[in-house]
Amino acid sequence: MVTLGSAAPEFCLPNQDDVEICLRDLRGKWIVLYFYPKDNTPGCTTEACDFSEAAPDFSALDAVILGVSADSTKSHRGFIEKKDLMITLLSDETTTMMQEYGVWALKKNYGKEYMGIVRSTIIIDQEGIVQAIWKNVKVKEHARIVKEKLEVLQGK
Repeated sequence: MVTLGSAAPEFCLPNQDDVEICLRDLRGKWIVLYFYPKDNTPGCTTEACDFSEAAPDFSALDAVILGVSADSTKSHRGFIEKKDLMITLLSDETTTMMQEYGVWALKKNYGKEYMGIVRSTIIIDQEGIVQAIWKNVKVKEHARIVKEKLEVLQGK
């Protein structure tokens, strides 16, 4: 996992419209980078809808919200259209970026072990430095908690 105060690993991933989004192109903005397991599943839908609903508040704080999963860009497009999401979703089908961020890990479910995404959120500042980390996120109230932390980091 990335650590507080470290430089966020560089990435370039396609969004739901197959447009490449790179960390370097977001310099000067705060980034809320959240990792989630799968489009259109209950917890992931709640999280995406909560972040989408809060998107204007994050925008007012000069922050961009990026959701990342291993789903395809086509899956992301369908998810956004179905739920009227107002956030950007990035596709990391190779899991390379998620591995660099330390959120692709061994998981256990009903006695089976498998590699998967650990639901996590990271706040990256305008200089590309990691300022906050949440691992094993509980979805309820998470968007609000992240927004409040961002306000504290910005001294608001």
